[in-house]
Amino acid sequence: MKRMLIGLSTAGLMLFCSVVGCAQPAGSEDPSTPSGVGSQSTLVDHLDVPWDLASLPDRSSVLTLRDAARVVRFDANGVTPLVADGPGGIIADVVSGGSAGLRGVAASPNFTVDRYLFFYMTTGSDDRVVRYTLRGDRLVESVPIVTGIPHAGTHTGGRIRFGPDGMLYIGTGDPGGDAGAQNPYSLGGKILRVDPSGAVPVDNPIPGSWTWSLGHRNPQGFDWDDDGRMFASEFGQNRQDELNIIVKGGNYGWPEVEGIDTSAGSVFEAPVVTWTPADASPSGITVVRDTIYIAALRGERLWRVPLRPDGTVGDAKPMLDNMFGRLRAVEQSPDGTALRILTNNTHAGSPRDGDDRVVEIELDTADRTGTPVPVDR
Repeated sequence: MKRMLIGLSTAGLMLFCSVVGCAQPAGSEDPSTPSGVGSQSTLVDHLDVPWDLASLPDRSSVLTLRDAARVVRFDANGVTPLVADGPGGIIADVVSGGSAGLRGVAASPNFTVDRYLFFYMTTGSDDRVVRYTLRGDRLVESVPIVTGIPHAGTHTGGRIRFGPDGMLYIGTGDPGGDAGAQNPYSLGGKILRVDPSGAVPVDNPIPGSWTWSLGHRNPQGFDWDDDGRMFASEFGQNRQDELNIIVKGGNYGWPEVEGIDTSAGSVFEAPVVTWTPADASPSGITVVRDTIYIAALRGERLWRVPLRPDGTVGDAKPMLDNMFGRLRAVEQSPDGTALRILTNNTHAGSPRDGDDRVVEIELDTADRTGTPVPVDR
């Protein structure tokens, strides 16, 4: 951090921190940590509408600032802004407004070799996924991977993650609220499965289509357990938010159904957990051993869902109720010992002093992997 701030005036330092955030000293523990929750520390604060974060093999992390269209990198030494191809170093062609802007980020499974970072972004004509190459502190060689995803100001997905199969999974929303989510050839209301080059994988359920699953309103987070099962969180509209197990070619009902379909002979995949939107509005998720952690926006808490040995899930239990406000993303720390939680109060919540921030919370010993997590898990 000292290396970056040499020569900045006090006013310049304040401006820098207001744009990209400033790291707290490593291990700075919050004295308000409640009993039953591991020790916690703020890694980065004063962030302006952060949306997603991803770990890199060197145990640093990158995060996106949705409205500013900026990317920053942080580690134990502080915060570094990454310079991209747009004016002032932002990601080029991003259009922000409502829920639109620069959202998901994912690092290539071969990042050590190829240095690829993938971003989900909104332009003036569509949502799309774009690949950049990270060279030093610069993002260069922009390559579109998927274009033409329907875009709007609300419920438009945006999470991207690499699965254990090496494919890129993309969550897209159904901004029109019409039959697009049920059209297997529309890119809206889907989870897409894409080769990192942008090609359609030959083993996708529909020949020539990126569609992996359909009938989604607004899938906001996904991850895989040790058995390769894919879990995804989803915003409902008015009645039920969802946690789903995603299966190849599965139809999750929207807009015909929201939550559990109680009609006889239903052809739609049923969620394994549901909440009212006031209790959840679930966004990013991460799976650590036998537990799913889900960041909740309106619910302002972290949900903990146990995975049972028989393949079913247990009851969802809330954690961190109203401690940090709206929670947008949760990831396992690169060393496998903690959760990193990204708050989201500078968009639609009530910002606290220092918001928004990345908070690291130590996992109980039983929940740790004991080894560093794979890239982007």
